[in-house]
Amino acid sequence: MEPALLDQVPSLDLADFTSGNAEQKQQFVADLGSAFTNIGFAAIKNHGLSDDLRAKLYDTVRQFFTEPDIIKKQYEFPELFGQRGYIGKGKETAKGFKVADLKEFYHIGQPEPTGSMPSNVFPTEIPDFEKYTLEVYRTFESAGKTLLRAIAIYLDLPEDYFEDRVKNGDSLLRALHYFPIPNPELVAEGAVRAAAHGDINLITLLMGASAEGLEVLRRDGQWIAITALPDQIVVNVGDMLDRLTNHKLKSTIHRVVNPPREKMGTSRYSIPFFMHPRADMDLTCLESCVSQQHPKLYTNMTAGEFLDERLRELGLKK
Repeated sequence: MEPALLDQVPSLDLADFTSGNAEQKQQFVADLGSAFTNIGFAAIKNHGLSDDLRAKLYDTVRQFFTEPDIIKKQYEFPELFGQRGYIGKGKETAKGFKVADLKEFYHIGQPEPTGSMPSNVFPTEIPDFEKYTLEVYRTFESAGKTLLRAIAIYLDLPEDYFEDRVKNGDSLLRALHYFPIPNPELVAEGAVRAAAHGDINLITLLMGASAEGLEVLRRDGQWIAITALPDQIVVNVGDMLDRLTNHKLKSTIHRVVNPPREKMGTSRYSIPFFMHPRADMDLTCLESCVSQQHPKLYTNMTAGEFLDERLRELGLKK
């Protein structure tokens, strides 16, 4: 399968929105809105994440996941329902699937939690883990807020519509390790690195992974491989934004497939940033997105209620 062509996943420059003239800004808004309406994904450059920071982050993440399980499990807290710290192998199952994904991961949330938010936990064995994960968290939170400003304009909302709704939001940086599978014949039937799913949040920002494997379900039912260029991140619509816009902006189904048999014994690392609003954000469909041609698809609920529902469906919360 060939990597996605740029006409399938549009390539945009965030600097056109932040530093361009009025015409460039307007064009960025139109192109981002079109991408999110038609495929749900866009490739973005000038997002603020340097190559050096990305390399240092991946290095520290690899160090953690090469620690023995007895060390990693010290940072697993079931009472947090997978919202902070380490989440071990076999713990997350995609909605609608019966077999757990072949992965383990680590969650970092708001650096300065408010209200009932849990605090972050960091592995003391990896001195730089806290430094680099928080630096990337803040970088992507900033880029995400900028992208949401463009989305607000596209939806004919005030440009700052999302600002208060995502301030101190429940966003997560997820460091993912798709572990080696040296004996593929012992893997449960149907088990893959990440089964087909839509993300829960408003938007997801994803830096380039350490290996191929990410695929997106196109609207014609065909899976296409996504490979970001080195200076790009891939940004996609999550289910919360889909709900808010009554499916005008599409939360696209995607997956991470298993590698060819000869590469099953190798690791794959990936680090997405899931941009969440505060739990009290109202996800009721915007009136401007509901019409006779597009009747309301979703029941009213808050972001917190929707997150709770999805955590139960994923098996992270009983």
